[in-house]
Amino acid sequence: MCLFCKIINKEIPSEIILEDENFIAFHDINPKAPVHILAIPKSHVNSFNDVSSDMMAGMTIFIQNIAKEVDIDKSGYRVITNIGDNGGQEVKHLHFHVLGGAKLAWTHLSDSNPKAFL
Repeated sequence: MCLFCKIINKEIPSEIILEDENFIAFHDINPKAPVHILAIPKSHVNSFNDVSSDMMAGMTIFIQNIAKEVDIDKSGYRVITNIGDNGGQEVKHLHFHVLGGAKLAWTHLSDSNPKAFL
């Protein structure tokens, strides 16, 4: 059973922000912004490559509700999912990072030379 499935089953404690029958959201233990919440489906899906359009429709509404719950819906926020090893996915359970609470930089790519990756 993966780490996020254990959180869903309440085997590992987390600071839950929002939960419904299909999704759960909780604070990231290693925040990268003043607000850094993880939104995940309660059913195990390995990554974005495996998610259904129906689940994504529900996840979209859920993430919008998270933004309202933590009061970043008006000021702005970023939603990120990492896919696979090269995309930086560390936990093989679909999850979305919801980041906000400040003007977010994009410095990790701002001065990158794409040819350096070739």
